[in-house]
Amino acid sequence: MRDVAVMLERWLGEGRRFALATIARTWSSAPRPAGAMMAVDEDGQVLGSLSGGCVEGAVHELALEVLADGAARAAHYGISGQDALAVGLTCGGHLDVLVRLVDPAAEDSAVLRGALRALTEERPAALAVRVATGTGAVPAGEPLGRWMLVDSAASIGSIGPARLDDAVVADARGRLGTGRSDVIGYGPDGGRLGSGVEVLVVALAPRPRFLVFGAIDYARALAAVASFVGYAVTVCDARAVFATPARFPEADEVVDRWPHQYLAEEIEAGRIDSSTVLAVLTHDPKFDVPLLEVALRCDAGYIGAMGSRRTNTERERRLRDRGMSSAELARLHAPIGLDLGARTPEATAVSIMAEVIQHSGGGSGRPLREISGPVHPP
Repeated sequence: MRDVAVMLERWLGEGRRFALATIARTWSSAPRPAGAMMAVDEDGQVLGSLSGGCVEGAVHELALEVLADGAARAAHYGISGQDALAVGLTCGGHLDVLVRLVDPAAEDSAVLRGALRALTEERPAALAVRVATGTGAVPAGEPLGRWMLVDSAASIGSIGPARLDDAVVADARGRLGTGRSDVIGYGPDGGRLGSGVEVLVVALAPRPRFLVFGAIDYARALAAVASFVGYAVTVCDARAVFATPARFPEADEVVDRWPHQYLAEEIEAGRIDSSTVLAVLTHDPKFDVPLLEVALRCDAGYIGAMGSRRTNTERERRLRDRGMSSAELARLHAPIGLDLGARTPEATAVSIMAEVIQHSGGGSGRPLREISGPVHPP
């Protein structure tokens, strides 16, 4: 998403008009969540994705229509049904899409500029977009597609009347930093129990953090995979000769510090939360033990450590000697990763990331062909 945000900022800076398609609502096995976006410029160039290929062609045509006449459009896409060649989500899902024009010369383009800036600067914000159920072009003057940007201190743009804007700002602030997107219904004057106005609130949360401890070859592979998945990656090691940006080009930050001291400072600063991943790859007691003593008592969502079963048994013994409880030790994923038969650093990084995704997403880790029900969880 950050790469797309950078490109869209460039388009705006170049004065390039484009149509922006946003998923307003999904049902069943739709592959992308509400809030996912795809942009199409006047040359037909595409940024982003809505469905991984199921409906992109139809939305592309709709976007060109919006660019031609400037009118926003809404569309609903669902399972193809009996016509195997019909436009639809062959995976069985349904989604509503809103397509609106973005003109860099228009006053309301400042809202999108602000949202893109918040994404690239990793600042919590929320983009609220007025949406509606249905299909077709929107008559001139209709409020469909109006938007506003909300952060903790201010808002820009407008959805409608002042009381409606106030209600949307309050609800959007409640979602800052959550990464969740919801459609909220309001009455025309902003009443929360009313109907007639639907607003999609897209929470633009900063990327979750992935801290890799130990500047080894496995760390470089893991930093690359974690960055690709969407994490902000930090590599930390007390050995300055190894902890260099040149060795870890995919990392956002490389820190030359004793790992346990660095982690304690990050915890104290409030930069470790339930979305944070900690991967300890050093498998050296003088680094691992003091680091894990701090890590297993913090709020990080996933904590894993590399090493053989013998190394892990000895590590746990040392931690128990330092007063760690069984409940604290139970949080540790060690040996780190899923059993994929990995041998190389790159394959091991995939194994580790697979366990991180399985843990955070609540999946079973079993092959999908052995499981019934939707492929994409609701």
